[in-house]
Amino acid sequence: MPSHPRPFATHRADLDALAADNRRRALIPRAGVDFASNDYLGLAGSDVLREALAAGIARGLPAGSGGSRLLRGNHEEHEAVETHAARHYGHEAALFFSTGFAANAALFATLPQRGDLIVYDRLIHASAHDGMKLGRAERAAAAHNDPQSFDDTIAAWRTAGGTGTPWIAVESLYSMDGDRAPLADLAAVADRHDAILVVDEAHATGVYGTAGAGLAHGLARRDNLITLHTCGKALGAEGALLCGPQIARDFIVNRGRPFIFSTAPSPLMAWLVRQALEIVATQPERQAHLQSLVRYAETRLAALGLPASGTQILPVVIGDNARTMRIAGALQDAGFDVRGIRPPTVAQGTARLRIAITLNVGERDIDAMADTLAAAMAAA
Repeated sequence: MPSHPRPFATHRADLDALAADNRRRALIPRAGVDFASNDYLGLAGSDVLREALAAGIARGLPAGSGGSRLLRGNHEEHEAVETHAARHYGHEAALFFSTGFAANAALFATLPQRGDLIVYDRLIHASAHDGMKLGRAERAAAAHNDPQSFDDTIAAWRTAGGTGTPWIAVESLYSMDGDRAPLADLAAVADRHDAILVVDEAHATGVYGTAGAGLAHGLARRDNLITLHTCGKALGAEGALLCGPQIARDFIVNRGRPFIFSTAPSPLMAWLVRQALEIVATQPERQAHLQSLVRYAETRLAALGLPASGTQILPVVIGDNARTMRIAGALQDAGFDVRGIRPPTVAQGTARLRIAITLNVGERDIDAMADTLAAAMAAA
């Protein structure tokens, strides 16, 4: 009889190969001072959000929705947070999703049509890539944060006979490098080519812009702009708000399979997100305090010869996977939650520590972490 591979043999081989390259991942409990989370404004475990959650429970809001939005799952709190978000972020309409991944997948799988072209920044989120793979449009990568690359790619596509709508897909603040996109220049490229600009504000929401409305908030209200605001980072809750023209919302409600066939998010979470938006808007001191901590951390890291990103995400590129994990391990052993990031999350040869500055730390924590980092880098 022919021999057959044992069940999961290929999976074991793949995991063994990851381990040999110091890239095998594992879940570990949270421990130590927080230099790893995206809880930038310190809201996730805050008393103010706990009180808001308790108020929602006291109002009798259900924990579960009981179905998809198109069945019985549509609750008044979903519509309330969408109305609030559209006004807050300066758009015509908004749509609430359970996660940012789900929102990106629905957007890129649904809105760009056959014959369109999506030009995306090569460092854009994995969820955007997965959404594009589910969709019908052509796609092409542009050089990171290079408006001319986007312009040239669209122009070449037009010259080759492209007649559909171009889509420009970027993040406003990149999660692994901490750098900002040139949004005004990208908006000009979109206008020049009758393109639609999609801006993922995941790491800027709550942290930048008036009332924490993000980095794209400075763009004029326009019908060719869509922004995505995740609620599980600086807002301290869960979910995501996709904001843009009413036609985009209506189309996803009618054609977006990831939206249509998903159980609706918790109405209680929709309430909590609305409260978080209001908290951030009325407490600008949170943003100001975070920016002061970022400047302090940059000064401390500069003393170690490390470059600044200008944002709350401070990458320390090490390069070698094994050395990166040794340094991360030394920091964790000393009581600092700093994680090593390896390929394929980042490019080969650019393994790094991703240091996030949040309101969960103070200047003394930053001092102690920087001193430990210096020692760990010298020893590794």
